[in-house]
Amino acid sequence: MFTLNSMDFTLTLAVILLVMGLITFLVGIFILAFKVKSDEFKTITEQSAKIMEKGVVENISGLMENTSSLLQTINQMVKTKAGVGVFLILITFVLFGVAYYLISTL
Repeated sequence: MFTLNSMDFTLTLAVILLVMGLITFLVGIFILAFKVKSDEFKTITEQSAKIMEKGVVENISGLMENTSSLLQTINQMVKTKAGVGVFLILITFVLFGVAYYLISTL
């Protein structure tokens, strides 16, 4: 069995927090860079615009209301994904701060 003194334990915990922070940062950047503006949202938005035009031409108010609701939902989903990315980056700074505090107390 190997023994671990308090300094080794603190250093190990700081390194684990640093690695977790780095992973969280990379995931947050990936979400912000690639997942917010995805092709699926673009396709759905284009199709919704076509449906909206058809509703205007044929004077179908129910179709237009549903399409408008769909576009609002897509907009909210984009905001939610951006919020998740920013939240992960904020968590990164907390993890880095705790790791720095643990290392500085050695």
